[in-house]
Amino acid sequence: MEINTALTFYKYQGTGNDFVMVDNRTDSFPKNDTELVAKLCDRRFGIGADGLILLENDPTLDFKMVYYNADGNEGSMCGNGGRCLVAFANFLGIFSSETKFNAVDGAHSATIEGDIVELKMGDVTEIKIKPNYYFLNTGSPHHVQLVSEIQDLDVFKEGSKLRYGLYGEKGSNINFVEPLDNGAFAVRTYERGVEDETLSCGTGVTAVAIAMHKSGRVSSDIVNIEAQGGKLQVRFSVDAKGYSNVHLKGPATQVFKGEVKW
Repeated sequence: MEINTALTFYKYQGTGNDFVMVDNRTDSFPKNDTELVAKLCDRRFGIGADGLILLENDPTLDFKMVYYNADGNEGSMCGNGGRCLVAFANFLGIFSSETKFNAVDGAHSATIEGDIVELKMGDVTEIKIKPNYYFLNTGSPHHVQLVSEIQDLDVFKEGSKLRYGLYGEKGSNINFVEPLDNGAFAVRTYERGVEDETLSCGTGVTAVAIAMHKSGRVSSDIVNIEAQGGKLQVRFSVDAKGYSNVHLKGPATQVFKGEVKW
């Protein structure tokens, strides 16, 4: 793109996890420009977001999701980002109530009713159980660790320590969880790629729900999660092979539309 090219974008958020959305069905966005993506996501010098998502054409499904972390690099699956993209595709008139789209980890189905989006996530067949934490992949790698007094926890300090110290440069997302009196679980997440705490992480709360069920701390196949940015619900089926029919449900809303030049 030429200098001073104008880009029309939309800002979406799902329980405080916010994203720059771009309709890239014309394939005009410079996808390899990591510096541009990072600048657009910068909260002081750009639009500000936890990530940037391109909505593109797909040869067999309704659309395709291309997700970038705030650092400008293409990322793994993002649950809240997927839910927000579903809301964006619905806004664009691509589908009415049910859809199926492609993402980096394969096909996902979803439904929308008002501002509530329910997204089908991938199956989880392997959960590593360690003395102090659980590790599993729900489209992105997640460390799940129980803590007490979660609201007083320095998530940036403790999360970055584990993200680099335990998982190295490739890293993992780090989730801290505390059971609540109402049967739900409070969750705070340090996200790799953002390299900070986010108000919510869709693949993270999905990982927490499955880990808490695996640990026996919840017996229901519907788990309520309270992230810093709002409430989400995860449901699943369980059998000898693991967890299937995993769904992530919660609000996804458009914040504003804008135009940016560079």
